[in-house]
Amino acid sequence: MEKVIIGNYAVSYGAQLARVQVIAAYPITPQTQIVEKLAEMCASGELNARFIPVESEHSAMASTIGAAATGARAFTATSSQGLALMHEMIHWAAASRLPIVMANVNRALGPGWSIWADQNDSLSQRDTGWLQFYCESNQEVLDTVLQGYRIAEQVMLPVMINLDGFLLSHTSEPVDIPDQALVDRYLPLARRDLILDPDDPHSFGGLVNPEHYMEMRYKMHQAQLQSKEVAREADAQFKAIFGRSYGSIEGYRLEGAELALVTSGTIASTSRVAVDRLREQGEKVGLLKIRMFRPFPGEEVGELLGGFKKVAVIDRNISFGHGGIFCQELKSALYNLLKRPQVYGYIAGLGGRDVTPQTILDIAELTACRDVPPAEADWIGVKV
Repeated sequence: MEKVIIGNYAVSYGAQLARVQVIAAYPITPQTQIVEKLAEMCASGELNARFIPVESEHSAMASTIGAAATGARAFTATSSQGLALMHEMIHWAAASRLPIVMANVNRALGPGWSIWADQNDSLSQRDTGWLQFYCESNQEVLDTVLQGYRIAEQVMLPVMINLDGFLLSHTSEPVDIPDQALVDRYLPLARRDLILDPDDPHSFGGLVNPEHYMEMRYKMHQAQLQSKEVAREADAQFKAIFGRSYGSIEGYRLEGAELALVTSGTIASTSRVAVDRLREQGEKVGLLKIRMFRPFPGEEVGELLGGFKKVAVIDRNISFGHGGIFCQELKSALYNLLKRPQVYGYIAGLGGRDVTPQTILDIAELTACRDVPPAEADWIGVKV
């Protein structure tokens, strides 16, 4: 069934199709419609789930953790300051090895107060142990919710699904909503043995001495690495059933290109338009979209970009004092290659600043005319 829906509702339908059993909800712009729609589904009987309205985002994640610890398929959603308020519990969810899925609608952090998109909210959580995916379309949002549970329940780590605030969350697009029977085939309810159960008591979250703590973190890291293959299998099986796949990265018109634009989220859609224009003009330019950020798909990136002359990374985020975060990760992934491209970093679109095809064309032209990358990232369109 195809519907024209906003990105937030794509998340809601994804959670419904995943047959989530517990939803912890606290409203925050631009996420609120996700949990509003799920509340309607629960109230109407369309979704048989426990809906828990809480007093803060910290409590939303705490409730989700409690539900997941009992073996329930748990879900929540947030944005920006709400995600920041969850930070303590974000660590707890990952270290407890709980297969939670959370949608984060990317929104800039204040002050200055902003409700528009950039990725610093989710990227500030990059070292917590959560898997992270960045979506380009509303269809990808819904599908990634389903893939997220399949991956999380195999590697026992939580998954954060990110979509650009307003650019996807409040924009309507045609979305294929899969048949429930097919989703059940793809994503059967998983049974876990080690759960909170009064009839079979265990201790959870106790004090860990130094002789054991490091091994726990090693196993988390190994689970992150394992999730790369699990994600590939989940994506391949998704394609076999539903006819769509995404991969951890996606190349667009890279064959024969000398310059690769690298980005994520909705900027990838804009970049496709710019790449098409440049190709029509005879310019050898392609695009690499990064969908999976944690674990970072370094090997795949190296295989696709290792032979390029130049790479321009467009970041809708900033690590203050250093540069764009995707750019840092990409440089690290390419560093040990015997033949590696020059990497140019660009900061664009912070706080919802519009990134147009012309913006991308300007970045491509600026990169082409430079022999070596500058020491610092270029801020595109900044007025100082």
